[in-house]
Amino acid sequence: MRKEQEQLKAAGELTEVNHHKIHVFRAGNPDQPKLVFMSGSGTVAPVYDFKILYEKLKNDFWIIVIEKFGYGYSDLWEAPCDIDSIVNTQRTALDQLGEKGPYILVPHSMAGIEAIRWIQMYPEEIKALIGLDMASPLSYAQWTDADVKRRIRLMSILKKLRMHSLATIPHNDILSEHDKRQVKLLQKRNAFNDCFINEAKHIKQNAAFTDEHGLINCPALLFCSDGTQTSGNWIQNQKTFAESINAQLICYDCGHYMHYFKSKEISERIMEFIQNKN
Repeated sequence: MRKEQEQLKAAGELTEVNHHKIHVFRAGNPDQPKLVFMSGSGTVAPVYDFKILYEKLKNDFWIIVIEKFGYGYSDLWEAPCDIDSIVNTQRTALDQLGEKGPYILVPHSMAGIEAIRWIQMYPEEIKALIGLDMASPLSYAQWTDADVKRRIRLMSILKKLRMHSLATIPHNDILSEHDKRQVKLLQKRNAFNDCFINEAKHIKQNAAFTDEHGLINCPALLFCSDGTQTSGNWIQNQKTFAESINAQLICYDCGHYMHYFKSKEISERIMEFIQNKN
């Protein structure tokens, strides 16, 4: 394991938050609007997961990918998992690297809750929201404690059995051979780790807490998948949430990691959306 750890070569920069290292990748044009990519639950290598999309955007934007603790090249440290701590950890990492808002948040899946809470707490830092099949509090409103326990139990079993090959990894041609080797190493190191499990334990209460603090008010563009890889009522919940914040909603017939399948269409829509807001 130590030899494999030594083979990991961070794609971006490591900064310290709470005495532990967190990885942030930056690329593109620093004079252009800042897109902050926020990964969904259990994504083992966010910097490579989003690459197929941000490569199409980096000439026109400053790309930032935050890898939380347990994700990508960041430390496997069990940080506090209440929603405010999760948000402030990411803000602190950006601040230590000299980044300042306004940001355009681009969350995938569960990170939607983090993005919503970020906007609630620090609206002056956020210029817009672009959701990649992002979750909202509605996404978890129908989850029971038994649903959460079932998911946690499955993750714990897969971790114990070292079934890291079952973790979702990017499958696109834009990754170099070096990238692919790094993804495999990160998959082996990160899959079903305790950071992912602890986040899952807190998701219901984090979603409810965020919901209690009301609707957000900022320009928003939301992309929605076909709902087959998510929870019940996914598409309807996406529509309801979009209407509640006056967001544009674009649905595609594709899976949950929709940036793998529709990166060209999504990138074009993002550029059009931001141009119209400037």
